[in-house]
Amino acid sequence: MDVNLEEIKKWNVPIERLARNYGLKTFKQEFEICDSEEMLSYMTYSGMPSHYPHWSYGKGFEKLKTLYDYGLSGLPYEMVINSDPCLAYLMRENSLALQILTMAHVYAHNDFFRNNDTLATTHANMTIERFKSHANRIRSYIADSSIGLDKVEAVLDAAHAVSLQCRRNLAIKEMSRKEQEQRALDNALPREDSFQNAHRRQEYIAPDLTRVPLVPTENLLIFIRDYNRDLQDWERDCFTIVHEQAQYFIPQIDTKIMNEGWASFWHKTILNTLNLPQDIHMEFLVRHTQVLCPTPGGLNPYFVGFGTWHDIVHRYDEAYIGKICEKHEEMYERNGGAGDLKKKTGLQKIFEVREWARDSSFLDNFLTEELVREFNLFEYQHRGNDMVVSEVASEDGWRKVKKTLVQNVGMGQTPVIKVEDANYNNNRILFLKHSHDGRDLQLEYAEKTLGYIKQLWGRGVCLETIVNGKATLCSVGDSNKLEISGI
Repeated sequence: MDVNLEEIKKWNVPIERLARNYGLKTFKQEFEICDSEEMLSYMTYSGMPSHYPHWSYGKGFEKLKTLYDYGLSGLPYEMVINSDPCLAYLMRENSLALQILTMAHVYAHNDFFRNNDTLATTHANMTIERFKSHANRIRSYIADSSIGLDKVEAVLDAAHAVSLQCRRNLAIKEMSRKEQEQRALDNALPREDSFQNAHRRQEYIAPDLTRVPLVPTENLLIFIRDYNRDLQDWERDCFTIVHEQAQYFIPQIDTKIMNEGWASFWHKTILNTLNLPQDIHMEFLVRHTQVLCPTPGGLNPYFVGFGTWHDIVHRYDEAYIGKICEKHEEMYERNGGAGDLKKKTGLQKIFEVREWARDSSFLDNFLTEELVREFNLFEYQHRGNDMVVSEVASEDGWRKVKKTLVQNVGMGQTPVIKVEDANYNNNRILFLKHSHDGRDLQLEYAEKTLGYIKQLWGRGVCLETIVNGKATLCSVGDSNKLEISGI
């Protein structure tokens, strides 16, 4: 049954006031009421009111709609966009209790978007207009008789395949070519030697400033855009559009657990403070439990995030009022104290962490041995067609489970590939290098991805990596087939 809009407006007032009183600092909040089909559309386009067309989005919509129509998948209670003003969609069919929970949840997301350092690079005040501009430009290329839909979608297919192969931490400024050259010259100078009279004089070797790139780069699409001389202007613009959208979404990928846990922590806190009628409060408790329900065989970010935020508050409040047992104090310091236990309340600490952390650092600092066990976390591996539990939260195993989780959250599942040379063997072959971290590439995906990179680059591509402990060169040439050789 549809909820009266006036009731939603009425409850929004105390929710917003409580959010502000608790210290949440938000962008201006805007809500839009939508039905189930509109929500499916927004899900397909990542919540954006305007997005460029591509066949994959139509396919995604049909898949979601089919699953929903047959009762095999539900819809999110809300969708909220990292924008200023912050735009959130509420499902018209939701009950009043669910609308109230959702609005409190949204205000916490809004606060996180505005105040987390990782998300500061997304320029929320430009989000909506930027996506509209992207959509208009892509549509203009599709409408152009000299380009057309097929060419645009072929370029977008390849660009989407490698869109996440770009810089992850945008807070670190990338050096310009001139700055890179100056650093290369500085590094080539002989180091000062206090015993130079007793040592052979170091020979100065001039750096090769003609090398492209001078410093290995993770920005694969942008590198190809700038150095493939055969590209047309519209193709370069498509690369720019896909890259900019990846740069917008990556910080959200890197803070998923924190963000969902933060929103769940505050919707519970706010609704427990509201004077809710008994029937609404009971439904809220049921819905809250459903949101935090652990996912069998997977990781529910709401569950892990909420539990970790709640634990930080509990531990710091206990320490602040002096209730920590001495035997536990060392453990608390080791598991996220960071030297400030007893100096800050739980709320002071979580507002601080909300600013500087991302999922990997959040879990690395605050996922304790007790939480690993409480969350029933374990590690598994594929052995043939089976999945086998390889590590559990035992006295020693919990650290391995935690390390694996930290390594795989956010962008940790996406391999780091860097462009090393645009003229490998003096043959315009693009030479890439995988920053191996103990996890081998899946070669079937590597073959497809290298094929897309070859399409974008226009010439051969090779990739240096490690497979089964051995240095390996994967290459795709004129045959468009993956060739593997030892190094």
